[in-house]
Amino acid sequence: MANEEKKDTDLLIMRIFNAPPELVWKAWTEPESVMRWWGPKGFTSPICKIDLRVGGSYLFCMRSPDGEDFWSTGVYRELVPPKRLVCTDSFADEDGNVVPATYYGMSPDFPLELQVTLTLEEHDGKTKMTLEHVGIPPGTMKELTGQGWNESFDKLAAYLAEA
Repeated sequence: MANEEKKDTDLLIMRIFNAPPELVWKAWTEPESVMRWWGPKGFTSPICKIDLRVGGSYLFCMRSPDGEDFWSTGVYRELVPPKRLVCTDSFADEDGNVVPATYYGMSPDFPLELQVTLTLEEHDGKTKMTLEHVGIPPGTMKELTGQGWNESFDKLAAYLAEA
């Protein structure tokens, strides 16, 4: 039963990008690059701070089309450039303090901390990216999170095509 429950809270997304792993890595780890693609369709990322080291943190702002800001933060747990990145993921306030999902009007059953594992593999001159987002409550929140990631990755593909 525990495996089934874990599986229900795991979101797994795989994409192929027409760019080498080094470029995809930079898109994930350089603030000026992240700000070009972070957030679903119609959202912008006006602020991005990254302290890229194990134990370092990030703080991202995602702005909705109607001007509402959503902040996220996390701590880097593992960094293997340009192959693997593991970090925590939490909702935050603009100062980087972890806040519950209810701060943004979301479900109280959303955990304070999730984990993101990003794996990049060279694949015929392109990059196979695998993202695992662990801990998301099953159902609507998981579906919306998956949709948000995929819309962000569409923007990432466009950014990489320009780079």
